Amino acid sequence: MPRPPRLVLPRQGTRIILRMSLEPHDLLLVVDPQRDFCDGGSLAVPDADAAIPVINQLSQCFSHVVLTQDWHTPGHSSFASTHPGRSIYETIQAPYGPQTLWPDHCIQGTPGAEFHPGLRITKAELILRKGFNPAIDSYSGFFENDKTTPTGLAGYLRERGFRRIFLAGLAYDYCVRFSAVDAVRSGFSAFVIEDASRAINFAGAVEATNAEFAAIGVQRVSSSMFG
Repeated sequence: MPRPPRLVLPRQGTRIILRMSLEPHDLLLVVDPQRDFCDGGSLAVPDADAAIPVINQLSQCFSHVVLTQDWHTPGHSSFASTHPGRSIYETIQAPYGPQTLWPDHCIQGTPGAEFHPGLRITKAELILRKGFNPAIDSYSGFFENDKTTPTGLAGYLRERGFRRIFLAGLAYDYCVRFSAVDAVRSGFSAFVIEDASRAINFAGAVEATNAEFAAIGVQRVSSSMFG
């Protein structure tokens, strides 16, 4: 008799095609689903609006949800407008390392800092604001861009007993990427839900993101796995 086909599981860092069973200590981390990152915003991520309904649907599958919210001061050091003679998207050398200069965005108390009006997540257990220190940017939900100053999110998640973190939001190749990498660095298992995220993709940033995920064991998954 011929042998039955062997089931080959994907390697770490590749897209998983099997369905996944959620566990009590799983958490959905929704990264920066804010107006300024969506259509018409000052730092709009291409096709960002299309990720919002997917995020809404995903949130119904999880018992635990946390949101991050970019929350910059006026004149933040990451804004190009703060550096006369510098251009948007130029990279400067900040005291903590390379820093991209962005358009003014997600300024505290402004409409652009608000969550997307179509976001329908009523059961978020924590909203973590980041980037409020005017001297340093904060892509990750776990650490500021010096990679040493914690936001407190890792401690919160450990205290709550969470183990696996599923990430979605904006932008895939910046704040989602940094958050996923730091989740692994902080001892959690990290899964990025690709179709619930959107990327800026400057200079091959998506390819670099995927390579880093593969190298450290961040799994790339699809919302079709949940339900």
